[in-house]
Amino acid sequence: MKKRAVTSLLMLTVLSGCGGNGGSVPKFENVSVHDPSVIKADGTYYVFGSHLASAKSKDLMAWEQISSVVEDGNVLIPNVTEELSETFSWAQSDTLWAPDVIQLADGKFYMYYDACRGDSPLSAMGIAVSDKIQGPYKDLGIILKSGMSGIGDDGEVYDATQKPNVVDPDVFFDKDGKLWMVYGSYSGGIFILELDPASGFPLPDQGYGKKLLGANHARIEGPYMLYSPETDYYYLFLSYGGLDANGGYNIRVARSKNPDGPFEDSEGKAMLDAVGNPDKLFDDPVYSPYGVKLMGNFEFLNSASEPDATGEGYVSPGHNSAYYDEKSGRYFLIFHTRFPYRGEEHEVRVHQMFMNEDGWPVVAPHRYGGETIGSYKAKDITGEYKYVNHGRDISAEIVESEMIVLTADGKITGAVTGTWSLEGEHTAKITVEGAEYKGVFLREWNEAVNGNVMTFTALSGDGTAVWGSHVSEGSTK
Repeated sequence: MKKRAVTSLLMLTVLSGCGGNGGSVPKFENVSVHDPSVIKADGTYYVFGSHLASAKSKDLMAWEQISSVVEDGNVLIPNVTEELSETFSWAQSDTLWAPDVIQLADGKFYMYYDACRGDSPLSAMGIAVSDKIQGPYKDLGIILKSGMSGIGDDGEVYDATQKPNVVDPDVFFDKDGKLWMVYGSYSGGIFILELDPASGFPLPDQGYGKKLLGANHARIEGPYMLYSPETDYYYLFLSYGGLDANGGYNIRVARSKNPDGPFEDSEGKAMLDAVGNPDKLFDDPVYSPYGVKLMGNFEFLNSASEPDATGEGYVSPGHNSAYYDEKSGRYFLIFHTRFPYRGEEHEVRVHQMFMNEDGWPVVAPHRYGGETIGSYKAKDITGEYKYVNHGRDISAEIVESEMIVLTADGKITGAVTGTWSLEGEHTAKITVEGAEYKGVFLREWNEAVNGNVMTFTALSGDGTAVWGSHVSEGSTK
């Protein structure tokens, strides 16, 4: 499988705890890379994103910016305006959108780049290659075009409501060594093509490939595939909504036993049915019931006993990549996000993920701080929590945390009521208002209190995610 990666800030102080980050204080350094796609090479994680931006990290916490804008002199493609002139001309654009980089058997790095006009699916996607991951990359040519008036790359008349916008590529090897590219944004949906593992180019006679979901300009984009040897599923991550601070961007996932589908959500609904309304543009409620929603807008509000903090959450998190570390068995979610009260400013974030007992990923509530999941006791779990329910909608509303208590006798009281239990070392069972959520308990670093806290992350059968972050007992204002 392809190796990929992640994220960013700077903080001090510590509260060590079992299963936390081993007592060390994580050092975060933040970067801005929109639509970060991760790859690991020579022990370093790299993320490549829109506008020819990139960054690197050894630990997924402290990030260093490599590049940031499409202009001649960018280290990735030093003469980019000439090198990709055909792409810019077709797309009527002077910038590049979300790319993906993969290393093939020849040891070289292949960048799948794309440009798009933006107010239409007039797009071009191509491949550039380099001996070194940081470039310079040389263009090998355009492989797909979209948005034309007339015949498209599949030999049929191009219809933007049914045919793909050729942007947002993710290239990956399946468990059998076949090479694939999943791609698409809005327009006719998300598609998948099989590629030649030697050259990286599409195999012949596929046109735009096979549709996995979407149509009628449904606001679904940024596909990313991750195979889990633990569950033997292919997980297709997606971003719903609009990417700006008022767009309601949120991260979803579906799964299949095959890389080219069919994909389903946790209720068994076919993702091919996740399409837009042909009579109303961007009718979000039509397709919002499809796909497991892992994360949307939220804010953790510190209690009166904790340090003053505002804006401790995310706005429009999305266009993620994901990484599975075969050695440690850990999963990571890498994405860009905006923040409460900070406008359109965005940064990369990385969160650890875990597979729940139903084989669905659940995302840790706080950014990755080097933590390893531990073996916990009931006494480690009880207490007051800041609780977030991410819901199922596509909305610009920021969900504010509410206070609940996990009592020693297994009850949940406060803003919501129910029961909780700890099974095994860290498996979480949370029942809230009659709905059961399955996930894990995890001690991790919380920047808003400068210390380790117990958390829980769990998912219901209908694909709703809930998070809890323990109120820090040792903090003072």
